[in-house]
Amino acid sequence: MHYGPLIKYHRIQKGLTQKELANGICSIPHLSKIESNSKEGNLETIRLLLERLDIDLEDIDGQEVKIGELVAKLNDRINYHLKEEADSHMEELNQLKGTIPYSSMLYSIELTKLRYLIFSGSLKEAEALKDRLNKQKKNFSQHEFRLFCYLNALFLLKKGAYKQANSILQSLSEDMLPGIDHGEFYYHQALSKTSLEQSGYAIHYGKMALQAYTQDLNFIRILHTLMLLGINYTHAKIYEEALNCFNHLIRNAALMKDIQLRAQIYHNMGYLQKKIGEKEEALSYFNHSLSLAEKDTHPYMISLYSVGEIYYWNGQYLQASNYFKKVKVLAKKLQIKKYQILSTYYLLSIERPSESWDYLESKVIPAVEESQAHYEELHSFYKLLSSHYISIGRVEKAVEYLGKIS
Repeated sequence: MHYGPLIKYHRIQKGLTQKELANGICSIPHLSKIESNSKEGNLETIRLLLERLDIDLEDIDGQEVKIGELVAKLNDRINYHLKEEADSHMEELNQLKGTIPYSSMLYSIELTKLRYLIFSGSLKEAEALKDRLNKQKKNFSQHEFRLFCYLNALFLLKKGAYKQANSILQSLSEDMLPGIDHGEFYYHQALSKTSLEQSGYAIHYGKMALQAYTQDLNFIRILHTLMLLGINYTHAKIYEEALNCFNHLIRNAALMKDIQLRAQIYHNMGYLQKKIGEKEEALSYFNHSLSLAEKDTHPYMISLYSVGEIYYWNGQYLQASNYFKKVKVLAKKLQIKKYQILSTYYLLSIERPSESWDYLESKVIPAVEESQAHYEELHSFYKLLSSHYISIGRVEKAVEYLGKIS
């Protein structure tokens, strides 16, 4: 505990001068040095100063211990994805905000708060805290600086800046982050590689995360990791392993309180069925996902889009149009530019196909390229545009887009 700033804070709150507080306890210059942290007084002097301010030294030390315990508990609950318990510990920590600024654990506390805000999806608050901490990073210990870098990577993952997040994570190792569960580190490595569609690396880190979570009996994170592995086995065309992952998840779906996680499981099983050519099965799983997913959310919109795509490529344009119109409205509401553009493209392709080619080249492809992910989708658009240019005799443009694939 940094007693000096705490004494100064409460002295000013009580309207006392340094002379009035120091009288009979220590000299005014000595108090001034204590308050500025340039000199720490002995415990007896500190106790007498706090006593005059009606503050019990034992209470202050007890609060410091309590803060340390709460930080450890909060990190543990985040590791195990126990959101309600994490929320409760965060509330308790906030109740000690009068003591926290003077704690010797200040930066550890603030970094834990940042981790909690990212975990709970409060990205605007997380960004504000991250910016404040960035100005203080020269005062961090080596461990605190590395933890700040790691949390910045998690923030970037949440914001969709996958390449930047991946770059930061590659510069770290699990041994650099004492206090961060190894499973969490491996999971986020796998997540960044998944986002960049680097399936081989994602599977490698996913297996390491699964092993760590299994050792810790971290049931929720085991399910999250199986989801990631299933997605990456699908991308890598290792379909039997993907089916094993998703079937395991579906068997356990009834045990999950997290309905949104169940919605994601059914969506990803739908995507797998689509990849292996089982379109009716895919539609069934996507519709099951839509029945569970929270309306007007990003995952709900993605399932709508996936159903629209199946109908479109089946030539069922009326049904496809209905879904893409819903996607367009929701994407605008959620301010997700990429899906506004994609849904507009498919609607153009159905209603005014001659106009869709220019829109594909000038709007769709740049938007998907900018997203830094979904390369398989991007390559399908390159092939589509290349075929179009071949059909109208513009071979040089066709070759340009085929070259982009490699």
